[in-house]
Amino acid sequence: MTRRCSAMYATGIVSALLLIGGIALVVAQVFQTMIHERLKKEFTLTEASRVFESWKNPPPPVYMEYYFFNVTNPKEFLAGRKAAVQQIGPYTYREYRPRENISFLENGTKIYALNPKSFVFVPEKSVGNPEVDIVRTVNIPFVAVMNELSSYSFFLRTAISMYIKSLGVDLFLTRTVHEVLWGFKDPLLTKLHAMKPEVDEYFGLMWKKNGTHEGEFVFHTGVENYLDYGKIDTWNGMRKMNWWSSSQSNMINGTDGAVFHPLINRNELLYIFAADLCRSIHLAYVEDVEVKGIQAYRFAPPSDVLMSPKENPTNEGFCVPAGDCLGTGVLKVSVCREGAPIVVSFPHFYQADPMYINAIDGLSPNKDEHETYLDLQPTSGVPIRACKRAQLNIILKRVQGFPSTRFINETIFPIMFVNETATIDDDSASQMRMLLRIVTCASNFPLLIVGMGIILLLVLVVLFFRNRQKKSEVKRIDFTEAFHSLTTTKDETAYTQVSDKPDDPSQSATSQPKRNGSYIAMSPVEAQKC
Repeated sequence: MTRRCSAMYATGIVSALLLIGGIALVVAQVFQTMIHERLKKEFTLTEASRVFESWKNPPPPVYMEYYFFNVTNPKEFLAGRKAAVQQIGPYTYREYRPRENISFLENGTKIYALNPKSFVFVPEKSVGNPEVDIVRTVNIPFVAVMNELSSYSFFLRTAISMYIKSLGVDLFLTRTVHEVLWGFKDPLLTKLHAMKPEVDEYFGLMWKKNGTHEGEFVFHTGVENYLDYGKIDTWNGMRKMNWWSSSQSNMINGTDGAVFHPLINRNELLYIFAADLCRSIHLAYVEDVEVKGIQAYRFAPPSDVLMSPKENPTNEGFCVPAGDCLGTGVLKVSVCREGAPIVVSFPHFYQADPMYINAIDGLSPNKDEHETYLDLQPTSGVPIRACKRAQLNIILKRVQGFPSTRFINETIFPIMFVNETATIDDDSASQMRMLLRIVTCASNFPLLIVGMGIILLLVLVVLFFRNRQKKSEVKRIDFTEAFHSLTTTKDETAYTQVSDKPDDPSQSATSQPKRNGSYIAMSPVEAQKC
């Protein structure tokens, strides 16, 4: 066997082994399975895992942007006309949210933590100074008291209304943004505090929420099942709430929105428990996006989350009392707001019934500015970018005995909305891109093996045809030389050198042909006639 043939056989064997092995690895998904198992073990809330430190102290900066609806026609509204508002903001605060008092439970399968939040004003991201800028808005303490007295007798309501009026308290108030947000001493609540010490004399939308937590959480670590990574086991000792009118509505589902399990697919629903909304919500896949060079899946609450029970019967449990339901796009949360007629929605009543939008002049909902969404890297489940947008509203209606409400139309009145945003920082994004490159290379290694096998197969084909071509050329050359040899033999028998001189002296030397100085005699072959 020649060296060329040996090389061809070796190339063929190696090519076959690479193709068979590579295809087997692709079909069996060996490397992909190994990577997935590694990710499942790595993404757990244990002290040894790489994600634990970022869970305790999230590196991406979180910003809270507050927007207020300034009432521009309070007198006209009290006279029965449509209210007009003007959006002012943002007033931006940096949010810090470390995990504290961490302790592991039940052999490391669960973890207890508090999540206090503190806020620091960021002037360069704000439109003005909140301690100077003025906003006119609905007087929520007044409305809460009025709503509480609605079941009392008309005469008692009238007497209390007159007393409240003497305090200079009315349906609308004018305060600085800082006071409305972080609290001020309210004259009406101060009087109530004197009679009921449990009533706080201060009021603010974020009163007592700077430096405090939203409750005690126990999370699953994901050690037993990667799908449980970061899911809430209990909140304030409860596995279910007791505010709503159905068992399903009271369920505490999903995570707190900070982490999600790895290996997310487009078809699943992601659940988040929002303590400030007093309920769990689900998010569905919307589209693929890219953030800082990282491919991500965008998830957002579908329209059915806040649909009316008429359109989505599963939401009937959020009507309290049962049957007392609002329209699409709004959720009454009085049950967890000490009875105040508070309603939450998306900003500018995005995805809400048009009747709520048309009831107020100055609203213009749109998806880009008012949609809540979450961009997740699907392999790791890490949030790359998040925008949580929610609006606080209050129900205004006529209450007999309170003259200021005599002519107003029942309205869900917007107070303010918040845009909570976070985007992965540059260092974390760089680490994520490196991780994804490693995962991609490892996942595609079987394809690389198949590719090498295909290349060697092509080399084998080229060698085969080149070898076949050389053999054909060798056969043609041998046949030509054989024919040439036969012709040369005939020529040599046709002419014979017999002597340098003629045998017959009588013959003249000039009568003989002379070639190269030799005398050539004609053979019998040449003498024959054709």
